[in-house]
Amino acid sequence: MIKRKKLGRNVVVLGLVSLFNDASSEMIYPLLPVFLTITLGASAEMLGLIEGIAESTAAVLKLFSGWLSDRLKKRKAIIVIGYSLSAITRPLMSIAMAGWQVLFIRFGDRVGKGVRTAPRDALIADSINPAVRGKAFGFHRAMDHMGAIIGPLLAMGILAITANNYRAVFWLAAIPAFAGVAILILGAKEIKIERTAEAPSLSLKGFDRNFYFYLVNIILFTLGNSSDAFLLLRAKDLGVPVALIPMIWLVLHGVKMLSSMPGGILSDRIGRKKVIILGWVIYALVYSGFAMASLTWHAWALFAVYGLFFGLTEGTEKAFVADLVKPEQRGMAYGVFNFAIGIGALPASVIMGILWHRLSPVAAFGFGATMALAASMLMMGLRTPAKAEMMTDRGIK
Repeated sequence: MIKRKKLGRNVVVLGLVSLFNDASSEMIYPLLPVFLTITLGASAEMLGLIEGIAESTAAVLKLFSGWLSDRLKKRKAIIVIGYSLSAITRPLMSIAMAGWQVLFIRFGDRVGKGVRTAPRDALIADSINPAVRGKAFGFHRAMDHMGAIIGPLLAMGILAITANNYRAVFWLAAIPAFAGVAILILGAKEIKIERTAEAPSLSLKGFDRNFYFYLVNIILFTLGNSSDAFLLLRAKDLGVPVALIPMIWLVLHGVKMLSSMPGGILSDRIGRKKVIILGWVIYALVYSGFAMASLTWHAWALFAVYGLFFGLTEGTEKAFVADLVKPEQRGMAYGVFNFAIGIGALPASVIMGILWHRLSPVAAFGFGATMALAASMLMMGLRTPAKAEMMTDRGIK
């Protein structure tokens, strides 16, 4: 069992990898809604379809890659393959000429994310003392969001130099992506896990009932958690200039970065469930705010508060998975967890696009707020594992 309460090499290395990878991703993502709807002439419904398919694809692959990493008892090689796939596909966005091409490119990028995410989260959990599990995942998310701050700044600089040439930004996004792959290959180490049962099968059997109930809560919340591309589109409608879209994205990730580690530490101290519920309630309030917003400054304020939701929930939700399952089940558990998110991701973005296009942004954001409140109320019925059970980490050497 790991006794040290320091973050350790793997957590730091994987944090750096996420920093570089997200710097690459977030050079592209804040510009994508405008590039897709204005430059390529696609609709909000097309945007919802692209984001829904992309995220659902990633979620399905997380299920298989997580199981495979448990089966092989090796995580690093799978993680390297996933990050490499994303690094290869991202610069292809620079040659896209139609919405369907963006769909295929985003699909390829999300395949990489689907391959790497569950094994990476399992490796983080394998590498850390359970007493600071929330802190470790919070640190990882903070590094991820630091990259998401660097990315828009790089994008703004490139846009200024190239007279708003989006395609130049997309080409240059490959550089930090490949740098992250190099850091991963050179820095991360496998953690040996001694299996206490037979090799895991690709099924939901063997998990604790609390884990199943947790998945139901996650699916319900995700049904109202559509792509953030719609928030960027809403910001534009509220009067945020296109040139400042990367800046409002930077504000969001600045708050995420600053709140992620405190959010994780808070979950170590008062419990994961309380922190998750608090974050989901904040989400409902933010979406209600976007529904009622009418002034430009409302968009800036809401994006800042929205970052607090991420800081409280992203790392905490992942740490809670490790609390609820056995060490030898972690890869599969993270795969199932992300698959559950994927079940809600496609309909969430599609519903958002339809409500936005056929009714109004008010109806679209109101739906998201309602689903978040419903999930918060259901989450109150989840039994929290006893501290002794939560701290048990058999087989970690």
